[in-house]
Amino acid sequence: MADEHSTALDTLLRLSELMSADLARFERESGLSGSRIRLLWTLGITGPTTQQALAEALDVTPRNVTGLVDGLSASGHVTRQPHPTDRRATRVTLTDAGAETVRDLQRDHEDLARQLFGGVPPRRLAAFVATLEETVAIFERLMEEQA
Repeated sequence: MADEHSTALDTLLRLSELMSADLARFERESGLSGSRIRLLWTLGITGPTTQQALAEALDVTPRNVTGLVDGLSASGHVTRQPHPTDRRATRVTLTDAGAETVRDLQRDHEDLARQLFGGVPPRRLAAFVATLEETVAIFERLMEEQA
C-alpha cells in the first residue's frame, strides 16, 4: 500500500511541475508575474474592489498588493478610482486591457480544462475532484500544523 501512496504523490509532484512550467510559459508570453495574474483573476471574479479586500482574497499583505497594483497600473491593466461610498478608500478596477487579459485567462483556463478532462466520464471526474479536494484539505491542515 505504501508503494501506491508514493506513486500517487509522485504523480501529483509531476503534475505540479507541469503546471508550474505552463504558468512560467504564460508569464513569459504575457509579461505578467504569477502574482499579477492572480490579482487580475481575482478582480475578474470580484469586480472593482479595495486593495484591502484584494490583500485578504490573495492572502498577502496590503503592502504587497500596493506593489502589484502599482505594476498593473503602470502596465495599463488596472486603475485606482475613488470608492463610491468611502472617501478614504480607493477601488482597483480593470481597464479595457485588463479585462481583455482576464477574458484571455478565462478562455485559456476553460480550454485547458476541456483538453485535460473532456474525455473523462462524469462519474470518474467527480471522484477525481473529490479526491483532490480531500487531498488539498489534508495538505492545508498539515501545513498549518507545521507553521
